[in-house]
Amino acid sequence: MKILVINGPNINMLGVREPAIYGEETYDDLCKRIEKHCASKGITIEIYQSNHEGDLVDKIQSAFQKFDGIVINAAAYTHTSVAILDALRGVNIPAVEVHISKTDGREEFRKVSYLSAACIETIIGEGTLGYIKAIDILEKEVLS
Repeated sequence: MKILVINGPNINMLGVREPAIYGEETYDDLCKRIEKHCASKGITIEIYQSNHEGDLVDKIQSAFQKFDGIVINAAAYTHTSVAILDALRGVNIPAVEVHISKTDGREEFRKVSYLSAACIETIIGEGTLGYIKAIDILEKEVLS
């Protein structure tokens, strides 16, 4: 099984950016947690981060016929990007949306996710452990 983890803008600033909201775990810590979890399950993982919408679309499109699942935290683009939604729909790969913070309890604009329409599940407010849950959901989905 092969999973692509995609992170959008500012996720590379974990541990620095608003730690009261996003926690003190760094982006490197997050990547190591994901890699360790996947290694223990025999899952091949690729982790990608970009602050640019078009790069995220390109990465999703490049996953076509190469990955069994996508975990995506598009960050701020969640609430604005029809392009990312269309890319997810276009590749038709099972995807799980992840948000570290409790987006439903924050500003009104953060309560709307364009991406959820293309995802089999959305995980919010579970910190970086949400990524692990998303991987486990995809593993179960693909293997069922």
